[in-house]
Amino acid sequence: MPPRWPRKPDRKNDPAYRKLDDRMNFAVHVAIFALFNSGLWFFHNFLLATWEWLPILTLSWLFILLSHLIYISVIADYSNTPPKST
Repeated sequence: MPPRWPRKPDRKNDPAYRKLDDRMNFAVHVAIFALFNSGLWFFHNFLLATWEWLPILTLSWLFILLSHLIYISVIADYSNTPPKST
């Protein structure tokens, strides 16, 4: 069930909504990472395959995932955007 928002969501002007949206996007990113990588590693072990590219893929994706986490935790600015001057 999606979270209820007390007003119409507006990503541009609502920092709380922007923060929640970024965290939900990160959660989807983690879920897709877990789904694909667990499946690939399962079949890698089940089939006794020699996929030399699998550790590289997993570590690369994990690096991207950690970069995403650092961005939403440290770098992203969720302060109110000042009105544009004319």
